[in-house]
Amino acid sequence: SAAAACDAVCRIMEAGHTPSLLELMDRTTLRAVNEMTKMGLPETTEALLLAAFDTPDPAPQLRAVGELCAAAGASEVVPAEDAAESELLLNGRRAALTALEAVKGTTMIDDVCVPRSRLADMLEGTAEIAERYGLTIGVCAHAGDGNTHPTVCFDATDEEECRRARRSFDEIMELGLKLGGTITGEHGVGVLKKDWLAQELGEVGLDLHRAIKTAFDPNGILNPGKVF
Repeated sequence: SAAAACDAVCRIMEAGHTPSLLELMDRTTLRAVNEMTKMGLPETTEALLLAAFDTPDPAPQLRAVGELCAAAGASEVVPAEDAAESELLLNGRRAALTALEAVKGTTMIDDVCVPRSRLADMLEGTAEIAERYGLTIGVCAHAGDGNTHPTVCFDATDEEECRRARRSFDEIMELGLKLGGTITGEHGVGVLKKDWLAQELGEVGLDLHRAIKTAFDPNGILNPGKVF
């Protein structure tokens, strides 16, 4: 289950392991990747967790991680037999966003980071939002640091679907904040999430950001009016 995969992530990090990669794909993402790449990933899987280490001999650490995943309820633990198999699995993860875009033609990608202990709540909450709005929303995540990318798939030519997509996008960010997270784990705020930045930082935080902007840009010539 997705919850078991998130539990495995917590166990791995709590045990002191430092994987160079700990990636998660939910069922929706797996199916989209299969549809596009024909990789044959098991579609009965609710979540796929990929782990890698960049140490000289990663085998002992990978065995330990596999045992932790099994203890958390993994239906199957599969060590890659060679570099080619590792690369094949990684290519599946790299294809995730392209595959989700192919579902409806357009995507709106959230970048919500939550404490690792709330990862399962984030995935379950996103699935509930997807069902409520009648949308396909796949989640892939840099699970080791709680950074999730819920990806809303929609038809940009359908005005009603666009409206639902934007509302679901906002609800996902609201969920992330409720779980003690942040509206941006790595990709910045941009324009789409400008209003949510104010909610996360509060007025004092916004004033501080404005003061820093003014200190470096007293004449207001750097991207004027974009955010501050």
